[in-house]
Amino acid sequence: MGQYLAVVLLLVLGILFASGSFITNKIMVKGRPNAAKVAPYECGIVPTKEPPERFGVGFYLVAMLFIIFDIEIVFLYPYVVTRAELGAYAFWEIIGFSVVFFASFVYVVAKGGLDWGPVRAAVRRLTEAVSSERTTSSTIRRVGLEGRDEPGAAA
Repeated sequence: MGQYLAVVLLLVLGILFASGSFITNKIMVKGRPNAAKVAPYECGIVPTKEPPERFGVGFYLVAMLFIIFDIEIVFLYPYVVTRAELGAYAFWEIIGFSVVFFASFVYVVAKGGLDWGPVRAAVRRLTEAVSSERTTSSTIRRVGLEGRDEPGAAA
């Protein structure tokens, strides 16, 4: 237990510092918000329009997938270098982590997280243009003599 004393002490000091900061803030700062204090501050420039709309969930799915991929690469390099010393346990751990990563990748692809930009716009146009109610009789316009004068009739 003595080997974990430094970790426990650091954890207690971190909790004391965080709670002390919050308590000191509540005691010393009087909350009098006004329009200038609550306005967003961006390099001294007064905002003239509303902030842009939020990013879609697909963006965050891809970002999290990228982070997971980076973590996997960070784990794979040391494993490849020392695989002889690590043995079968490390091999199965890497396989397990890779399976979880691959499952998350399949989930993102299945949810359409990678379909954005021009490809997504083209697919959206195609799916909106083609309806299940459309048939050849309802969409093909037959051009004939309906609504026209008879040929040879005087106009």
